[in-house]
Amino acid sequence: MSITISSAFDAGNIRVISQSGDTVELEIVTDHLSDFYQWFHFRLAGAGGREVTLKITNCGKSAYPDGWPGYQACMSLDREDWVRVPGTSFADGTLTIRFTPETDCVWLAYFAPYSMERHHDLVSTVAALPGVDYRILGQTLDGQDIDCLTIGEGELTVWLYARQHPGESMAEWWMEGALEKLVDSDDPVSRVLRRDCTFHIVPNMNPDGSRRGHLRTNAAGTNLNREWHNPSAEKSPEVLYVRNAMDEEPPLFAMDIHGDEAIPANFLAGFEGIPSLTERQSELFKLFSNTLERVSPDFQTRQGYEIPPKGQANMSMSTTQLAERFGAVSMTLEMPFKDNGDLPDEIYGWSPERSKYLAGACLDALHAILPELRDYAAVRGKKVEVAA
Repeated sequence: MSITISSAFDAGNIRVISQSGDTVELEIVTDHLSDFYQWFHFRLAGAGGREVTLKITNCGKSAYPDGWPGYQACMSLDREDWVRVPGTSFADGTLTIRFTPETDCVWLAYFAPYSMERHHDLVSTVAALPGVDYRILGQTLDGQDIDCLTIGEGELTVWLYARQHPGESMAEWWMEGALEKLVDSDDPVSRVLRRDCTFHIVPNMNPDGSRRGHLRTNAAGTNLNREWHNPSAEKSPEVLYVRNAMDEEPPLFAMDIHGDEAIPANFLAGFEGIPSLTERQSELFKLFSNTLERVSPDFQTRQGYEIPPKGQANMSMSTTQLAERFGAVSMTLEMPFKDNGDLPDEIYGWSPERSKYLAGACLDALHAILPELRDYAAVRGKKVEVAA
């Protein structure tokens, strides 16, 4: 049986350039109307029991070429269990994946995909549970719904949102873990969180990019996490609808869930550079970060992004915009495409399951700082005047 490689499915992305026996040269396709690319997801058929060599030749000019050294591709036989391919290497701009498939049908991806079908299953399952409200915040350029789930009845407003960058699929695995914990009626932490907080949760902010197999942009080629200062219906309706909903229910605490290509660690990015930064805001961000580090061995505070000086934050990003606009304790959680170097897993690397466990730890940390958040809410006031 000859080798066949295909990607004409939900979140698929690859282009076959040439084939010689069991060696195939490939390219990752750029996001539509954009130069971004790094996400790949394809099916390999007809190579069971034979060593194959797959060469993705355009990785050197991808969005984040520093993400390839030390990276191992993800492979699955059943699209449920995704393991790492040890025979992955990067040199001279080419990512080489060399392995012997166990069967004639295997799947490879940059990270374990989170399909739109699984997204719909997740939303439908959670929305049907008692105490959960569901609404559509708006529609994308491709006509997909922007789903929002509301859980809890407390005075403290929390927003959780993920996959502004669709290729960062670990973000929605995190969301699945967060939702499973929040609706668990036997979990005492979740019971208190539901009593004291109201959670507004957007599991996938970029359905179009997710389905199209994009790394970073929506159907218009727009990076949503550079639109929060001035979103538009033409370029970034996803941000426009979500931010409008936040104006109605201003966040006290917010988490934007992402993945990082290069850094082999879990870390938070904050809002230190905003013009209106207050000492109490900074203290609460650090308190949450330090608490999360104590409760989860998978989280650390040593590695992360460079912190800008006060007044020099990029205000087009959601975390900084929410901190400035609402006085929120907001943050971006970054998870690795590679592995957590402090606690490596040779078989799975960083994985969907670990992403879900980290979500649970984040909610545990949030529970631990609730008294301080209550005090901050009282100082900030029950209503936030939205900046013009």
